[in-house]
Amino acid sequence: RELHQVVSPLTGEVLGEVPIGTAEDVAAAFARAREAQRAWAERPVRERAAVLLRYHDLVLDRQGELLDLIQAENGKARVWAFEEIMDQAVTARYYARLAPRVLRPTSRLTAAPGLITAKEHHLPKGVVGVISPWNYPLVLATSDALAALVAGNGIVIKPDSQTPFTALRAFELLQEAGLPEGLVQVITGPGTQVGSAIIDTTDYVMFTGSTETGRAIAEQAAGRLVGFSAELGGKNPMIITADVDLDRAVETATNGCFANTGQLCISIERIYVEQAIASAFTNRFAARVNALTLGAEQAYGPEVGALASKAQLDKVTQHIADAVGKGALVVAGGNARPDIGPFFHEP
Repeated sequence: RELHQVVSPLTGEVLGEVPIGTAEDVAAAFARAREAQRAWAERPVRERAAVLLRYHDLVLDRQGELLDLIQAENGKARVWAFEEIMDQAVTARYYARLAPRVLRPTSRLTAAPGLITAKEHHLPKGVVGVISPWNYPLVLATSDALAALVAGNGIVIKPDSQTPFTALRAFELLQEAGLPEGLVQVITGPGTQVGSAIIDTTDYVMFTGSTETGRAIAEQAAGRLVGFSAELGGKNPMIITADVDLDRAVETATNGCFANTGQLCISIERIYVEQAIASAFTNRFAARVNALTLGAEQAYGPEVGALASKAQLDKVTQHIADAVGKGALVVAGGNARPDIGPFFHEP
């Protein structure tokens, strides 16, 4: 079987290898997940929710291990890896507490109250296909899956090829928390091969990634008339008016632009500043960005980590060159930092 090497953005070293899945692997995974899902759906919702509560505790207990793994695969600074731990714990607890209430049968008003009664029942979709990206390897691989699981569904997931080990470890912890064996199937491999096969087989699609890929998946899902939930890329502006607290605006802009090394779908892409404070804001913002600390260590301290891959580094370099070529002035950073690690770049 052909294998894919997973490279750490922090060091450039190979972390390990994963199989490159095939359409046959996807078919076998769905068969196993469907078999396990039938029994899982029959279990009371409170039993399913209890698995998520135990998982919540395991995520917090094993956070050191998970933080190391997220950093090694994605390259982000530890503070942003910790954001994933907290998000995951809160999400697991939220769905565990919410599910018994929202999934219980609910009486509905009928055309003839007293003569006709009606109840709304919630049924699982079956097996849900999840296609997740590399920028939040824990949160985006599992958060949608947690909602689907507590509702009685099975999962077949294709994590991004850059960050498969975090997803694999998360679902191992879910099994340790009591998830039945076989209910979740993880298949590694390219989207054109594995992702497409998942969409051709699944009962519902959950996708987080680029707008271009989202359009293609929407068309494929529509052809089968299966539901599709997508969270796609954005182009997000920040607007700063003359009456703001400048220090607060600078800190907000810095976090909005450079959290998670700037690699998130809701990152600030451009800033509109009222003319009266444009120079003052720009000077303070440039100083704050220049002061951001970069580092490859797997410990708290650095504010900015590595970009996730050479492709990301090349993309950033090309964008800066394009902007400067069209008249932009670089007032902070803007240089690759191979002295720190292979995929580091100054904000």
